[in-house]
Amino acid sequence: MKFAIRFVSAAAVLAFAGAAYAQKGETVKIAFIDPLSGLMGPVGSNQLKGFQYFADKFSKTNPAGVKFEILAFDNKLSPAESLNALKAATDQGVRYITQGDGSSVAGALIDAVAKHNERNPGKEVIFLNHSAIDPDFTNSKCNYWHFRFDADTSMKMEALTTFMKDQKDVKNVYLLNQNYSHGHQVAKYAKELLAQKRPDVKIVGEDLTPLAQVRDFSPYVAKIKAAGADTVITGNWGSDLALLVKAANEGGYTGKFYTYYTGVTGTPTALGKGGAGRVFQVSYNHYNMGGQMGQWQAEYKEKFKDDFYTGSIIHILTALGESMATAKSTDPVKVAKVLEGLKFKSFSGEVEMRKTDHQLQQPLYLTVWQPVDKKFSYSPENTGMTLALVKEFPAYVASTPTSCQMKRP
Repeated sequence: MKFAIRFVSAAAVLAFAGAAYAQKGETVKIAFIDPLSGLMGPVGSNQLKGFQYFADKFSKTNPAGVKFEILAFDNKLSPAESLNALKAATDQGVRYITQGDGSSVAGALIDAVAKHNERNPGKEVIFLNHSAIDPDFTNSKCNYWHFRFDADTSMKMEALTTFMKDQKDVKNVYLLNQNYSHGHQVAKYAKELLAQKRPDVKIVGEDLTPLAQVRDFSPYVAKIKAAGADTVITGNWGSDLALLVKAANEGGYTGKFYTYYTGVTGTPTALGKGGAGRVFQVSYNHYNMGGQMGQWQAEYKEKFKDDFYTGSIIHILTALGESMATAKSTDPVKVAKVLEGLKFKSFSGEVEMRKTDHQLQQPLYLTVWQPVDKKFSYSPENTGMTLALVKEFPAYVASTPTSCQMKRP
């Protein structure tokens, strides 16, 4: 009888231990749905390598003991192709998806994931947004199953205009952005925040260009010069920024650029030695952060002969590992409950996934294009140039309010 009791007790302990670490050893598949071909293909390919690199690294260290596996889907920057990819991923049993290149795509995926989860209880999917920054996604269109790990357009413009308000040489501004939701939002917030902080600044011109279709920006540079603009604000990314700055260099434009994506694939090479001291970027990480991030960037460059710049990948995999460990499960329903409101240590200090709207709260950094030196030594695309830190904005400064009325299941 005593042996039986001891046996039952041991079994209970083992059962409890099994429940406590129910997720240990599981493979967590994440569908990466972004462009791997076309003009924006180089950006998506860089980010895919980033996900694969850190999935391998975090599979060995995450507190949940899970293995991350990245499944790649080329969406060709198309919402329709992205929905097909989502269907293919869920048919394979994938419960986590990530995307970020293009808010037009992200909007379609947010809606599709919400509908899928409503129709398929027990097979819910979480959308981990790494770079799509339309503020509406965490305001009027906020959704329980969507979590954004980049800073949104309003947060970045808040930081950018906080800096610009003290720059007396900023007098005549030209807005040049891509003709979809992200570009519209950049222009909208630039006008609103400049009007509040620098009512003396004039908007002397504004253009919206088709996403990833313009190959020659020289006509736009001519318009910028003709308008007498001393400053350009642009949310352009990928080829649309690289070709713009290339045309500006060739066209002899000497004004300043305030950007979101100078450090992204192709743009450093397009800038080359030009634009020193005149091209600024606002972002949630930068090339010269040093510490652990510096080590990772060096390893990534050695392995891929490429530059790592999408730090939200680290945020995503860190948050997933911690949420799954706390939830003791990889089930998205249980993980989502832990993920909202989660605070965790990042390469930029403690960050928080704000529960009210699922927008990560984090510091932002303003950097400027300049030659490398001892203090700022990382050279993207081996240009001999870098993005040097000008100003850091703590999370509470960069944070913006939300109108989200979250509907929870």
